[in-house]
Amino acid sequence: MDSIFNYIGTLLWSGWTGLLDYLAAHVLLCLVPAFIIAGFMSSMIPKEAITRYLGPKASKWISYPASAFGGFILAVCSCTILPLFAGIWKRGAGLGPAITFLFIGPAINILAITYTGAAIGMDIAMSRLVLSILFGIVIGLIMAWIFHKEESLRASEMAANGVFDQTAKVKPAVWVLFLLLVAVLIVGTLQVDLLTHVYASINLPFDALARVSTFLSTMNLTIQGAALILMLVVIGITAWKGFEKIFDVFSGWTYAALALIALTILIAAPKEDVGSLVIGINGRLIGEVILLASVAVVTSRSFTRDELGGWIWETWKFVKQIFPLLIVGVFAAGIVKVIIPEAWVRTIAGQNTIWANLVGVLFGVFMYFPTLVEVPIAKMFLDLGMARGPLLAYLLSDPELSLQSIMVLNGVMGKKKTVIYVSLVAIFSTLAGYLFGLILAAG
Repeated sequence: MDSIFNYIGTLLWSGWTGLLDYLAAHVLLCLVPAFIIAGFMSSMIPKEAITRYLGPKASKWISYPASAFGGFILAVCSCTILPLFAGIWKRGAGLGPAITFLFIGPAINILAITYTGAAIGMDIAMSRLVLSILFGIVIGLIMAWIFHKEESLRASEMAANGVFDQTAKVKPAVWVLFLLLVAVLIVGTLQVDLLTHVYASINLPFDALARVSTFLSTMNLTIQGAALILMLVVIGITAWKGFEKIFDVFSGWTYAALALIALTILIAAPKEDVGSLVIGINGRLIGEVILLASVAVVTSRSFTRDELGGWIWETWKFVKQIFPLLIVGVFAAGIVKVIIPEAWVRTIAGQNTIWANLVGVLFGVFMYFPTLVEVPIAKMFLDLGMARGPLLAYLLSDPELSLQSIMVLNGVMGKKKTVIYVSLVAIFSTLAGYLFGLILAAG
């Protein structure tokens, strides 16, 4: 009986320490801005500005890039993209652009791409981004070619309708602020000497902090990491108070939450080592201070309170939908890492073979995870010995192929289109992972 309790305790401790390590990591420098950018794009850039280019009258040179850009702008997960796909296709979008939109929407979600880069590596993140765009367009073109007769008949029977004829203007300040927010994300994650170089140091003078630092080091935490975890808890409380009724009132809680979010980014930026009481003032911190001040100026001068309310609400909605699942996923990954023998993973997917890459794709089908949760799961398998090729194959296929999404697509497109789409995604993802692994081996 004692051995069972000890084993359960080991599992829970592994999940807990994994969660602490995640929350305390500099990954917040990508995750917090990514949530803000996703909410900004969803609120400030009208869907009509993108979807009107997907209609059957648009040329391929416009409709396919617009589908790719639209999937990025909408920043949705696979469960959300399905009704959007069904809506635009049923209302007259060409099959090819609609399929491109379906594939790219969850695949290049800005949250997932930035988190992938921070947690696993920029080689995987950039490969995921580029290949997702390429595959989305190519698969859309193939689907349109296979079903061109059927689509021509459908287009002749359907008048161009509604959403594709609507126009929507985006004011210049939106693009200025969008670029500033992207800069906040880049400065927080880019590993270059200008940003990582420490220009000055601050010694924390309190003796009590030395004892705290020693205690935290037993959990591989720094004072900075512990402060970030505390900030997330405080932000959760203030945001709940200040954002839930944002359309009714901008309260003191609202302004407090916004200030704490900015402060969290600034706390995450300096360099600190485990067990150290020295805070390094690096280029990253200096850059974030300048950019956050610029964001505040542009926001206050160019946007109404209603526009800001919509932005805050969309961001808060993303956080409520995704962050709790992400926490559960990270905790579960820490537990599963203890349960699954490392030898199994190395045997099945430790080498870059076609079979290993196909296993990565099949895992994505049968073990679907919500947006972002696939990243800590992938990191867990990487730690257990999975090769980077099969890992990329899994990350390419997981947002696209799951049992529930396949069932929904079968109801929307029919069996034949669904089978061909699923087959194309599986083949492309498997080959991409295999070729990626070969390139790594050659390099």
